Amino acid sequence: MPPRRSQEERTRSTRSALTTAARGLFTERGYAAVSTDEIVRAAGVTRGALYHHYTDKQALFRDVFEQIEGEINDEIATVFADETDHLAAMAAGVDRFLDICQRPDVLHIGLTDAPAVLGWATWREIEARHGLGIITDLLTGAVAAGLIPAPASVPALSQLVLSAVIESALMIANGAPRAAVQQALMSLLLGLVTK
Repeated sequence: MPPRRSQEERTRSTRSALTTAARGLFTERGYAAVSTDEIVRAAGVTRGALYHHYTDKQALFRDVFEQIEGEINDEIATVFADETDHLAAMAAGVDRFLDICQRPDVLHIGLTDAPAVLGWATWREIEARHGLGIITDLLTGAVAAGLIPAPASVPALSQLVLSAVIESALMIANGAPRAAVQQALMSLLLGLVTK
């Protein structure tokens, strides 16, 4: 007889089943078009299990969004880890981020539904722990290296850069030519660099 799973293993398994099912459904049809009944059916768990782990569908969505943001963060961090030149890191990071943002789950959950479902403040708070943190670190390093003049507020500049990068991803997702958008974004970012 196989050993019994611990409560922690069962919890982890149930939460994983719920987030995997919800992620697939939210990606395919969007948050508003997916019911909790569909999620529990796809996850193979009971409605009670859903509400034992999450207060509501929005809390489950937040967990899915946090998962996606963590994955993006890890992927972008590997780009910066391999690059010591700040400008090359910026270019490589932008390129990778634009690639990532074309993935259906990132586009539908992270860029389209998250601001509306979670509200702007919560969406930004989660971004601050993920993508915004990477941008802030990159800009802080560029200031320290003398590549860009010290702004009055690195956090404010980081928010503006993140907004420009996200807007670029949305433009591409909506049919704008990638090469043109990426070139314009890089021109904007390189405009920060001290001549």
